[in-house]
Amino acid sequence: MAPLRSLCLCLCLSMLLLLLPPAAPAPAPSTDWAACRNLSRQLSGLLGTVKEPHGVLNGVRLGGEDPEGDCVPRIRCSDACDPSTLDTNNTRCLQRILQGLQHYRDLLGSDIFTAHPEPKLKAALEELLRLVPSHPCQPPLAPATKSWTQPLLRHQALERLRSFTAIMSRVFTHSAA
Repeated sequence: MAPLRSLCLCLCLSMLLLLLPPAAPAPAPSTDWAACRNLSRQLSGLLGTVKEPHGVLNGVRLGGEDPEGDCVPRIRCSDACDPSTLDTNNTRCLQRILQGLQHYRDLLGSDIFTAHPEPKLKAALEELLRLVPSHPCQPPLAPATKSWTQPLLRHQALERLRSFTAIMSRVFTHSAA
């Protein structure tokens, strides 16, 4: 009789647990928009002061084939970074910004920047990464590059980071207002 009573008690408790409402999800971490705006402006300023170690690359615009493949995060229209969407749901936009910040932080730590490191840029990216919530998995870095391609890849990475930073600054400026 005791085993039957224990079984009934377990079934009753199980049914009671099923009837209870689910626990509310934990609130998403909030974004300090003003701090992000200030840091993205600082990053833009730093990018403006970076000197190209190979003067011949100044003013060079690269087009055509992407040597890094399609893994370069770009903010697109589908990322919902427009002002009207940011006011209601900024999750997708922040995810894309986070991916970009991680990508460029990793790139600044790669062999492309070994000869001419940019510690201030990397520190600004690290600080922004601490402010933007939800950190997804990081993709592995690309294999080492040939030394003769590093100046060109460095130039291209800095140009893309400038473009990315300009758009990111607009997002943070709008949201901090």
